[in-house]
Amino acid sequence: MSHNAELIAVGTELLLGNIANTDAQMLSKGLSALGINVFYHTVVGDNPERLKAAVALAKTRADIIITTGGLGPTCDDLTKNVLAECFGKKLVYDEESAARIRAYFDRLHTNRPMTENNLQQAYLPEGCTILSNDWGTAPGCAFEADGVHVIMLPGPPSECAPMFEHRAAPYLRSLSDGTIASRTLRIFGMGESSVEARLRDRMNSMQNPTLAPYAKTGEVELRITAKADTLGEAQALIAPVEKELCEMFGPLVYGADVDSLEQVVAMHLKLKGLTLGCAESCTGGLAAKRMTDLPGASAVFKGGVVSYTNEVKQNVLGVPQALLEEYGAVSEQVAAAMARGARKVLGCDLALAVTGVAGPDPDDRGNPVGLVYVALAAPDGVRVRTLHQGMGRERIRITSASHAFDMARRWLTGLPDGE
Repeated sequence: MSHNAELIAVGTELLLGNIANTDAQMLSKGLSALGINVFYHTVVGDNPERLKAAVALAKTRADIIITTGGLGPTCDDLTKNVLAECFGKKLVYDEESAARIRAYFDRLHTNRPMTENNLQQAYLPEGCTILSNDWGTAPGCAFEADGVHVIMLPGPPSECAPMFEHRAAPYLRSLSDGTIASRTLRIFGMGESSVEARLRDRMNSMQNPTLAPYAKTGEVELRITAKADTLGEAQALIAPVEKELCEMFGPLVYGADVDSLEQVVAMHLKLKGLTLGCAESCTGGLAAKRMTDLPGASAVFKGGVVSYTNEVKQNVLGVPQALLEEYGAVSEQVAAAMARGARKVLGCDLALAVTGVAGPDPDDRGNPVGLVYVALAAPDGVRVRTLHQGMGRERIRITSASHAFDMARRWLTGLPDGE
């Protein structure tokens, strides 16, 4: 049986735009991987009547309702009270949850006594499955009533994400007969519409496994999901589809069940015992940031130079003044010189360089917004990729850094460079 879920985020701060609803993004991806449809997202403020109305509507169109937020100790944390009323359940005190809350404060707030209002978090709907919270104070819970499964999770992303992965997901898996498995291929170098056009007929004809594309900034995810009696059988259904997609898209597929291009680059650098460095102009250090966001990056990443001005390009990276005067900072020649200079200055095996026009206006030489040159300096020479990326400063920066990592990935895996 296929399940349909609705997400209800509770919090006036979400409606006011004070914080972003990142929980919904995380949950939608997680539910999709479990083979659960998500058709509606609802955001409601800290108001009991409006929350009741949102729950009543959700009951008419979903058999799984997942709420986030409103489980804390303050007077506006009303989710449990309202949901219990909506489904005719009493709230009962759970001593084990109370003990966990006390232990949390004893461990992390030794100089600050716990206020009694924190114990309201230990009141939970009668008969529910308690989802213990090892990442905060408020426990979550799950129960079935009126033909609907209800799951309540805390709002802070640092708690919601692990609570979903380690508590809610196992509960949801138990609702389904058999096992659901998924495999996500990451594609760089082709837009979502082009990918979808090539796969439309294939996707429409598939039932088990299913295939769905998801657009990311500058790249595409292809998620294959299968259901079978056992995990092995589900994976066996996925395998031929994965093989078919890898053959169809070739070197555009940069990994399966990986997080990012930079993660793949770091993995290959480690395997080969090589190091990487960056010289960045229009990306302003974004490539270096993405590398250093990876755990263990110090083993493969030497560092970066943000050469935003010609003076830094010349004095730090050693870009000849003659090149800057003749071709300008945004040029194939300067990108190559930046990469060579970074490789020398940073003492790395491979060096990436990015120079271009991120906007909002053309540069002083009339180069258009979106013109970017990306270079890779390696032991066997320097190669440069020319990009024409249109408008959008942030998108240009992100995709330019990704192109740099794609050049490194292709060199490390022996693939020809391609834009």
